[in-house]
Amino acid sequence: MRGGELDVVARRGNLIVVCEVKARATAAFGSPLEAMTPLKVERVQRAGFAFVRTLNERGLQIRFDVAAVLGTHLEIHENVF
Repeated sequence: MRGGELDVVARRGNLIVVCEVKARATAAFGSPLEAMTPLKVERVQRAGFAFVRTLNERGLQIRFDVAAVLGTHLEIHENVF
């Protein structure tokens, strides 16, 4: 997609969920969630809203989640930004 890439996009009815995946082998350089800098958040939001516009449907809602992988542990953080 022009202007950015989206890791995971899912839909349930009128809800579009954009999920950014961040992974770290260890927490030595911070948690995966800490990797979501303001610039990264802005880029994901811009790409997510652009994607929703391409659907050309009214009444859609969008939610932004983060899938944080640390080693083999996965946490899903809903509606993060």
